Amino acid sequence: MNTEKSQQIRKILHLEDSAVDHELTARALHKAGFFCEILRVETLKDFQTKIRAVNFDVILADYRLPGFTALDAWAILQNEPTPPPFILLSGAIGEPAAVTAIKMGISDYLSKDELPQLGQIIRRAIELHAIRRDKEKSDRDLTISEKRLADFAEHLQLTIENERAAIAREIHDDIGGSLAAAKFDLAWIERHSSNADVVEHIKAASDMVQHALEASQRIMMNLRPAILDQGLVAAVQWLASDFTKRNGIKVTLHTEHAQAVLPKDVLLAAYRTAHEALTNISKHARCDQVTIEISDVQQFLTVEIKDNGSGLVPEDLLKPHSFGLKGLHERAKSVGGWLDVSSQSTGTSLVFSAPLSATLTHPTAKAY
Repeated sequence: MNTEKSQQIRKILHLEDSAVDHELTARALHKAGFFCEILRVETLKDFQTKIRAVNFDVILADYRLPGFTALDAWAILQNEPTPPPFILLSGAIGEPAAVTAIKMGISDYLSKDELPQLGQIIRRAIELHAIRRDKEKSDRDLTISEKRLADFAEHLQLTIENERAAIAREIHDDIGGSLAAAKFDLAWIERHSSNADVVEHIKAASDMVQHALEASQRIMMNLRPAILDQGLVAAVQWLASDFTKRNGIKVTLHTEHAQAVLPKDVLLAAYRTAHEALTNISKHARCDQVTIEISDVQQFLTVEIKDNGSGLVPEDLLKPHSFGLKGLHERAKSVGGWLDVSSQSTGTSLVFSAPLSATLTHPTAKAY
């Protein structure tokens, strides 16, 4: 006999209209080692009053009582913040009714003809109830943790985009302006110099300045493409053209009803997804063809990037340091969307989807 668990039970509520059956139940409990207070109620009103006034460790309930059943009491109990284990202790109620009760969440069922087993049933119900409550608490804690993580990821993405935009502006205003001025000065010196050696050095310096200008423009485009102001299709077209120029891989772009003005956060999430997908393709896919499809049918934006490369193995998606795809998943979630990645030996497909109607007033719509 587990006296430690028995001692933890201080109050039991017994919903029973028969005083004789209540006395038999109390004797069975004492015999099983439950030396606790056992209160009996007969009506739903008294039951509701007691459970609101007293913290019971266990509730025992007959199934059929005058004018109601134990299921009515169970329904009332569900409105309480921390309901205790609820055990049916009744005569024969039929297997269908017992199964229905268990499916509803009632802890257990015991026939009144099996009262010697009541102590064991109560201990098991309490153990299972504690396990269930611990799991519920763990689930709540996990949900809160995931929400905090998602909020942090969203804040981090917003911070990164704002930093990108700030750096791009500085490059344009400071570095770009200085390089352009230096180029004009070199051109003026070249026009006013008659020394062939000096002119040759000036031309070399001009070429270096031009190269630096092109590099700064490329960096600005990667940080925050100004072409995004012209819409997603134009931005992805520029991205595909630059990708082909750099890697020699043909990119085919298909669009369907993709001319709508998108919320800025969705636009940016879709663009970054396409950019990351093309970056991964250039590094790992070993392909010679890429297809990008953009559509905004039925208030859903969908961007799919497919290649005909070697494909991914499942382990690639589970790598602990594969932050690129993880970041894209979080970015999609931040705008109420999702990301799907599928791969075969004939290539890989990455699909970004986001509901447009749900994101029109998204709090990060002003990002970047």
